[in-house]
Amino acid sequence: MLFFTSDTHFNDARILRIDRRPFASLAEHDEALISFWNETVTPEDEVWHLGDFARHGKAGGEALLSRLNGRKNLIIGNNDPDETTAADGWASIQHYAELRLNGVLLILCHYPFRTWNQMGKKSINLHGHSHGKLKPLPRQYDVGVDAWNFRPVPLPALIQQGGARTQASPA
Repeated sequence: MLFFTSDTHFNDARILRIDRRPFASLAEHDEALISFWNETVTPEDEVWHLGDFARHGKAGGEALLSRLNGRKNLIIGNNDPDETTAADGWASIQHYAELRLNGVLLILCHYPFRTWNQMGKKSINLHGHSHGKLKPLPRQYDVGVDAWNFRPVPLPALIQQGGARTQASPA
């Protein structure tokens, strides 16, 4: 199965303060997100992480990636340092990608777009960055953990929910 996520902000203490995530400590936050990821994604699945993955050094990033299920692809976000992109464990790393899934063109970027490639032909824009706080355009979906109970999400669930899911408790 194919999953999408973004804005995990592993090892980034600012995230507890800025987004008021419901965890008592950064260690609790990180362990919860790892657990939710692995409950959702199997080792055989593929995950596209649309940016703002972690603030670990290269070795810490590699250790984290080895704990997460699935084949992992990174779309670079504004809070992904060079150490994150240098970590072994990514299947691919880029700033932008286009995928075809069941005949539908998916436009992947950390940032939400006002307009995107083949928008008039029903392509879909998947993004992060806004932490569930941006009103989506038609066929535009925020895949960030703040909008999806701190878990990666498959495309059918995004479309079924209309892309407008609110932050919920991590349970």
